[in-house]
Amino acid sequence: MVNVDEIQNGFVLDHIQAGRAMAIYHYLNLEDLDYPIAIIKNARSSKMGKKDIIKVEGPLDMVDLDTIGFIDHNITVDIIKDGKLIEKRELKLPEKIINVLHCKNPRCITSIEQEINHVFVLTDHVKGLYRCQYCDEQQGRLWEKLQKQ
Repeated sequence: MVNVDEIQNGFVLDHIQAGRAMAIYHYLNLEDLDYPIAIIKNARSSKMGKKDIIKVEGPLDMVDLDTIGFIDHNITVDIIKDGKLIEKRELKLPEKIINVLHCKNPRCITSIEQEINHVFVLTDHVKGLYRCQYCDEQQGRLWEKLQKQ
């Protein structure tokens, strides 16, 4: 069994579907951070069989929880202070996401006015579908896009 030291002050992204930690790492730009980060792939899990885990020794405010919830709302966020778990957050699909997806419709105002935020609103909770706030263009779940990368 692999043993990874506990973190003293930071957060843990837990219950990541096995094999997806690196995609999350890159999507959240964690490689740009100057904090210790541990990625554990294919850890044993009684709940999931196997899972990935990302541990970050740094403040939680460096990541957007709505973005993580959009990527996979089954991920849990464990907040660690002085080596102890002080809070466990369960995520959900956010009602609105800003600048996470980019509208592909060439007639959308976001294609013409480059400084406008790309805003998508959740329209189907079951399928995880979002629509552009400006032109109503539909976008699917991010995992399909991440798996193709």
